[in-house]
Amino acid sequence: MAGFATRKLYSKGALLYRNRILCQALRMASSGMNVAAFQKDKAYVDGKWVSAKSGKTFEVTNPSNGKVLGSVPDMDRSDAQAAIETAYRTFQAWKSTLPKERSDILRRWFELCVKHKKELATLITLEMGKSFPEAEGEIAYSANFLEWYSEETRRTYGDVTPPPAHNKRVMVIKQPIGVAAMITPWNFPSAMLTRKIGAALAAGCTVVARPAEDTPLSALALCELAEQAGVPPGVVNVITSSRENASPIGKELCENPLIAKISFTGSCAVGKLLLSQCANTVKKTSMELGGNAPFIVFDSADVDKAIQGLMFAKFRVTGQTCICANRILVQEGVYDKFVQALAKVIDSQLKVGDGFEPGVTQGPLINKRAVEKVENLVNSSVGEGAKVVVGGSRKDGPGNFFNPTLLRDVTTEMSVAKEEIFGPVAACIKFKTEDEAIAIANSTSYGLASYFYTNDISQSYRVSEALEFGMVGVNEAAITSPETTFGGWKESGLGSEGGKYGINEYLAFKNICYGIQHKA
Repeated sequence: MAGFATRKLYSKGALLYRNRILCQALRMASSGMNVAAFQKDKAYVDGKWVSAKSGKTFEVTNPSNGKVLGSVPDMDRSDAQAAIETAYRTFQAWKSTLPKERSDILRRWFELCVKHKKELATLITLEMGKSFPEAEGEIAYSANFLEWYSEETRRTYGDVTPPPAHNKRVMVIKQPIGVAAMITPWNFPSAMLTRKIGAALAAGCTVVARPAEDTPLSALALCELAEQAGVPPGVVNVITSSRENASPIGKELCENPLIAKISFTGSCAVGKLLLSQCANTVKKTSMELGGNAPFIVFDSADVDKAIQGLMFAKFRVTGQTCICANRILVQEGVYDKFVQALAKVIDSQLKVGDGFEPGVTQGPLINKRAVEKVENLVNSSVGEGAKVVVGGSRKDGPGNFFNPTLLRDVTTEMSVAKEEIFGPVAACIKFKTEDEAIAIANSTSYGLASYFYTNDISQSYRVSEALEFGMVGVNEAAITSPETTFGGWKESGLGSEGGKYGINEYLAFKNICYGIQHKA
């Protein structure tokens, strides 16, 4: 799942900027702001705010303190069916709207997100926990997808191809594929939705989306702005459910013949299950399924720049992104220097706490299960010989906090090097040669993001071409944006999002061959 491109979070010069923004946010929050207008307690179907048919609800909590923020409908499979039928009915009209009409709506939606960025960011910090500056960064990133696809709407060009015979003319056109179902994660509750919905609406598709049970409020807030932007009733439908109802709803989205497309961002295990459930109806799918990103530092690298890049690639969103650096591979010539310098930067630049507190860069993990997973990975690694340089334990007090952690003497056989950590743990592995680094980097079933630092131009070409990953950062950690393609190789996924290719995921290609009669 993607990060946003800002380096302000971890540079010393940003402290005053960060504190100023946070203080403003706190003043706005304490004065009421407009957050209450965006915090919904209903799902959104056919342009209406609706409850679950059963009347059931579930609570949304703040991971920083465990306090209940509110309740939303706990919908089930029958609610999903109703939303799908609505989206299918609406598709019959929406698919015929002019690209310019869809472009104008998406543009207005983008402008409204920018206008209300503080309210939207506040909801993200409340329900997901990331620091307020990071939440604001996500809203900027999120809105930019709507802007990007408002422009791409008018560029779904087809082709006129050379004819195979004198009496034939051939063209290829692109048409909206149909109703698109979306299942989005909690770590970017706004951006992962707009990256999918923006492309779908631009293509002329309608949408049924199910946000993560941890973070439904951000998705519902986007619906409020979509309505204000002029998105017609039934074009965007968001259904909410607890963890218990997630599986049956997912099954309905995959098996319902009215759904033409599934887009999922989440774990490999769930993605594989959804793929199997889509088989009977042969749905078009795009899957963004996690990673085990290597971050390689060669002897020739500028160590300070590599550390700056690692701080962004590892510790943004408290390490809870699918493209976070997971295995830190450092060549033996600079290994000790790198670890020592990194420890100092972690100590001086990272602060753990509630996302609204001034100076905080590391919010909570999303829930208790996440804390337990990270703690177990650290403890098992230490038991197998790794050494804790910084951190290594939970933060005292309430909330799902884990202290930023640096491990050295990690080996490739340890669980922390094999599993996706999804937490603030930098696990450093020593290597000797370029070939060894490439072999270690590629020795995983994942293939999403990768990073390496070198000042050897030939090495930069060799390694970038040898890495088996859909995205490679060369002396750069901020590798994603609306303009670029986001997607993985191997078990990290299918298809792509963002960039000029993302809209094709929601378009069907049609070959039209005309037989013509020549004049006698």
